[in-house]
Amino acid sequence: MSWLRRPLNLWLRLTERPALTRATPETVDRVRRRFERVTRLSLHPPRGLRYAWHDMARPVMEIDPDVAEDAHILLYFHGGGYFFGSPRTVRNMVGRIARAAGARALLPAYRLAPEHPFPAAPDDALAIYQEVVAAHPDQAIIIGGDSAGGGLALALLAQIVALDLPKPALTIALSPLTDLTTSGASIRDNDKTEVVLPAERMAELAAYYLDGADARDPRASPLFATFSGATPVLITVSRSEIFLDDALRMAASLEEQGVSVDLQEDDGLPHVWQMFAGPLPEANQSISRIANAMKSAVEDHGNGVTRR
Repeated sequence: MSWLRRPLNLWLRLTERPALTRATPETVDRVRRRFERVTRLSLHPPRGLRYAWHDMARPVMEIDPDVAEDAHILLYFHGGGYFFGSPRTVRNMVGRIARAAGARALLPAYRLAPEHPFPAAPDDALAIYQEVVAAHPDQAIIIGGDSAGGGLALALLAQIVALDLPKPALTIALSPLTDLTTSGASIRDNDKTEVVLPAERMAELAAYYLDGADARDPRASPLFATFSGATPVLITVSRSEIFLDDALRMAASLEEQGVSVDLQEDDGLPHVWQMFAGPLPEANQSISRIANAMKSAVEDHGNGVTRR
């Protein structure tokens, strides 16, 4: 256990969890501005990365760690509970993953609630994936995301399977939100150890995002989706966070459906601890494991030429 883990958890408990506890649809602009400011000031991406914005189905940030034109692509969906966050808030983490894996990253600015409630986010994810596949037919594509973005990546994988689209080489879900019915026992059991997310607000925030839709819709809660025939999935989760059961039950469901799952659990770390890559050794170690899994998946997948 690194020395930084304890002060990081304390800082998050005293600052981020109270801020999210107070968040409402009426104050979402303030929450977004604050999160952008905090990540910009505290989470610095490594040097040597190139950034560009592209007009696709939605605006997409490209992070290029100076890789070959035919390098595999990481299509990554940021977290933020479907209410806040942006490609900029995860560029430190995703930039480090892309550089370690030798990949080019594409980060969509998908539509957010409450202005654009469900199913805007999964609709955007599917449209962007189809556009990326069409533009890069001979390159391996990996999809990923953290928190709500991890759930979005898994929901996208289910849509890809259902629609018989070219499949990604790997799907990465970091501390994913997979069940908007909020039925996981860890939402209650891990309330005292969770340092970021307000457990008492989860059902209310889910209802805001769903806007009357069924929480069991697989595009909202991939825990209830069908994945038979899907390509491998990598899931990471901290045993201290309230989404522990979202990850564990998701992994079990995937395995029951014949999907290869690499579930990586750790102790005493905050929700999406990979965000703190750079200063936090555990985050750097996790990113190294993720990058190695990406390389292996691309190799096993025939270098991306065949994705069906």
